[in-house]
Amino acid sequence: MHSQQKKGQSKTSESILVASKDMPPLPENFGPVFFKNQFRTKISLPTKEKYPSIAEESSCAIITGANVGLGLEAAKQLLSLGLSHLVMAVRSIEKGNTAAKQLRAAAGAHGNPSAKIDVWQLDMESYESIQAFVQKCQETLTRIDFVILNAGLGAMTFSVVPSTGHEKTMQVNHISTGLLAILLLPVLKSKSMDRNRPARLTVVNSVTAHLCKIPNKDKRPFLSSFDNTAITPWDAEERYGVSKLLSQLFIVRLAEHVDPDQVIINMVDPGLTKGTRLSRDAKGATGVAAKMFFSIAGRPVERGAATYVDAVAGHSKESHGCFLMNCQIAPLSRWFYTDGNVLNDLIWAETLRELGFANAEQIISSMHRDV
Repeated sequence: MHSQQKKGQSKTSESILVASKDMPPLPENFGPVFFKNQFRTKISLPTKEKYPSIAEESSCAIITGANVGLGLEAAKQLLSLGLSHLVMAVRSIEKGNTAAKQLRAAAGAHGNPSAKIDVWQLDMESYESIQAFVQKCQETLTRIDFVILNAGLGAMTFSVVPSTGHEKTMQVNHISTGLLAILLLPVLKSKSMDRNRPARLTVVNSVTAHLCKIPNKDKRPFLSSFDNTAITPWDAEERYGVSKLLSQLFIVRLAEHVDPDQVIINMVDPGLTKGTRLSRDAKGATGVAAKMFFSIAGRPVERGAATYVDAVAGHSKESHGCFLMNCQIAPLSRWFYTDGNVLNDLIWAETLRELGFANAEQIISSMHRDV
C-alpha cells in the first residue's frame, strides 16, 4: 500500500468526505463499474441554483480545447449559468472563432448576451505557445476563477513532436498539461479575487488510467522510453491510458505542494462520451468500430460536459488533489496503491527535469502553504 495512504478525512457541514488517495482502489474487474457508470448513472445537467458562484462577481473561466466536443459543451453550459468572461484556448483561431459565434448565440438565448468571449491561440505541442498563452493571461486578465484543462489527444498512430522529441500523446496529455498547470498556478494565485473562494483548476483525466498496463515501467529513463517503439512497442489504446496515468500521478503530487487556500486542483473523468474528437485520426475498420462503440455506450456530450462544470464549480477544498468520477470523489488508479512510491517519484523527478527550462520547481515552491 502506498506510504501516504492513511486515514485522512475533511469535515464539511453536511458529511465527512474522504480524499481519493485514502480510498481503496477500484476492482481489477472493471466491467461492472463501467456498466454502472455508462448505463445506470445519469449525470444531472447544471443549474444556476446548484452552481451560483459561476454568475457571481463577473467571473472568468479558461477552457482549453474549447472549440469542439466536451470543451465546447462545457463552455456553453458555463455561459448558460451566467459566466461573464470566457477565454477559449484553441489551436486553430479560425475554428475557435467559428465556435465562438455559436457560443455567443447560445449565451444570448440563455439570457447572457453581454458575456465576453475571447479566442486565444494555444498549441499544446509547443512549449513556446504554452508560455506565451500564460503570459497573456497574466498581462490581460484582471481575474481568473475557473480553469478547465480539457485539451487532449488519443492518437491512433505513433508520431513524435519535432520540437520536443516526445511521442505526441505523452507530450500533450501529460508533459504539456503539467507545464500549463504549473505555469498557471502563480497567475491564478494573483488573479483570485477572494481568498475564501480560491481559483479552481480542473485537469481532465480518465478512468483508463485505472486500467492501463505499463510494459516499460522498469525502463530508465522512463519518460523518453515512450519515444522509441524499439523500447516501448506502440499500442494506441494502452498509450492513452498510460498518458492519463502519468498525468494523474503528477497532478496528485503537484497538489500536495499547493496551498488549497490559493488554488484548488482536482481531476475529472467525464466518462465515455459520444460526440468528441478524441480519436479523430482513427480510420478504416478501427474508426468504424470506435464510432459504433461510442454510439452504444457513450454518454451524450452534454452529460459528460456537466461533470466538468461540477468539478470546477461544485467542489471545494475537499476535492484538492482528488479524482472525480460521476461528480463524486473517487479512488485513484490502482498503480497509486501498488507501485505508487516508485512511479510517483520517478514521474515527478523526470517531468520536472524536462520542464526545468520553465523554472517549474521554483514556481511550485512559491505555491507552498504560508506559515
